[in-house]
Amino acid sequence: MRGISDTVKHIIIINVIFWVATLLIGSNGEFMESLFAMHFPLNDGFKPWQIITHMFMHASFDQGGGIVFYHILFNMFGVWMFGTPLEQMWGKKKFIFFYISAGLGSLLLYTGILYFQFSAALDTLIAAGFERAEIMETLRSGDYMYDKRWLATLGGEEGVGDLLRPFNGVMLGASGALYGVLVAFAMTFPNTPLMLIFLPIPIKAKYFVPGVLCIDLFFGLTSYSIGPIAHFAHIGGAIAGFIMSYYWKKNSFNKTRWN
Repeated sequence: MRGISDTVKHIIIINVIFWVATLLIGSNGEFMESLFAMHFPLNDGFKPWQIITHMFMHASFDQGGGIVFYHILFNMFGVWMFGTPLEQMWGKKKFIFFYISAGLGSLLLYTGILYFQFSAALDTLIAAGFERAEIMETLRSGDYMYDKRWLATLGGEEGVGDLLRPFNGVMLGASGALYGVLVAFAMTFPNTPLMLIFLPIPIKAKYFVPGVLCIDLFFGLTSYSIGPIAHFAHIGGAIAGFIMSYYWKKNSFNKTRWN
């Protein structure tokens, strides 16, 4: 069994601290999520530090109030498994830069898509004669008591959802950063065999990771998902990870610059 590198260990510890705090403080994790999960930038709940802190937050409760383990468990297992060999090769500073940057890439793509959906719905309402200030006031009230004419203007509940979901939703988890790490691992150790838990057949990383990304892209484009998974956040982290890994590999990046 491989060891664990120093930075990876501290990333896992920080995530566990946030997860336990979410369990213990407030009701069903609402207090911690209100402070540290990423809110839509136009929502009053948005705070600048959430750009970073959302990467260390994980779901602690399901909708029924039960404790959720799988979200943090799978993410931290992945950070350990794929992050440790990368940090051992790159060094601490370079790995930290990569990890945070992949998380930011995840945030940028996912929030950008949400903003596009939100803006399209908002512009449609404004073009139909609704006042922007009134729309925003209704959204900020959080009571979902919107003008029922919105339904006809936006084409039903799904169209209204394109306005409500981005504005009221939150983003949390290390998945975006992890996907960047996963891509970097596949580019650095392409022939390492990997296996899915439910499909114990060894597949080389250079085939395994693109396969996982194709599944995420399919779910993201079709809006089909098993649970509340931000598939485009995964894709954003993967793209950021690919860009950095490709650039460093192409330019024979010197890790001593970071140490």
